Amino acid sequence: GKVVGISGILAQALFSRDRLLPFLFVIGLILGGSAYGIFVEPSQPFPEMRSPILLIISGLLVGYGTRLGSGCTSGHGVCGISRLSPRSLVATAIFMTTAIITVLLTK
Repeated sequence: GKVVGISGILAQALFSRDRLLPFLFVIGLILGGSAYGIFVEPSQPFPEMRSPILLIISGLLVGYGTRLGSGCTSGHGVCGISRLSPRSLVATAIFMTTAIITVLLTK
């Protein structure tokens, strides 16, 4: 009965009393993605390093937007739509429209 949105799990790992399982889930995401990059796609180069300040600011803005929107794109798009949540349907439509417009403007 729990929604498995990444932003919610990360919030639980950082701020709830019962942190162990959410923390292990987040660590598993990091290790799983890293293992895939190392063992399955070793020929793909790592992206160039960005400014640490830019990464921190970007992460904070994404985190703020996630809390403001009551969930992240994966939470709304995967979990919310499968539950037929009206808020998630609207949020996902806005995400997709914004993404399409951004691609059209930048390409």
